[in-house]
Formats: sequence, structure tokens, C-alpha cells
Amino acid sequence: MDIKTATALRRLRLVSAPEAVSFLLLLVCSVLKRTTDFNAVPVMGAIHGALFVLYVIFWADAWNRAKWPVKTAVVYFVLSVLPTGGFFAERMLKREAEDAVIATRARQEGAVKTS
Repeated sequence: MDIKTATALRRLRLVSAPEAVSFLLLLVCSVLKRTTDFNAVPVMGAIHGALFVLYVIFWADAWNRAKWPVKTAVVYFVLSVLPTGGFFAERMLKREAEDAVIATRARQEGAVKTS
């Protein structure tokens, strides 16, 4: 994996958890708006919107650089629209990065032949 691909995956990973947190906070703010006089929906909506846009931009970049199959790209996108999906995306991306490091080390040590 080259440095640009690793960077794209890392950016997506770093924005996925905050995006999930902002989604959950937006849901809480929506409930509070309807049950109390507290209305933080406009502020939380703007924060979540900005994080979601960043996620989509980073997702598209990671898909392009990592050459994911369509199924993998769809999974990461669907996770972005689920309230806790960002946490699962972060975990999956972390595992993918760790696997790439292991594969790179194995190739460097000659344990795996490159084509």
C-alpha cells in the first residue's frame, strides 16, 4: 500500500467516529427539542452536516485510491448513514490498515512473493 492510499484510509478512519458521535448527539438534540425548550438542533445539525460531507469526500478518495470492490465501498457508505455505523467503519478501517502493515512487512522480509 502506498503512502497516499494509507493517508486516504487514515483520514476516513479519523472522521468516521466523530461523524457517528455527531449523529447520535443530533438525535438526542432532536428528542430534547420536542420534549423540552432546549433547541440545539441547528448547531448540532451544522456540525454533523460538515462531518458527514467530510466523510463522503474522504470515502470517495479512499475508494478511488484503495481500489475497493463496489461491495466494500457500499458497506462503508451505508455505515455512514447509520447512527452508530461510523464506529464500525472506524474498526474495519483500523483492521484493514493493520493487515496492510503486516502484508508489507511480510513482503519486505521475503515471506510472501510479490507478483
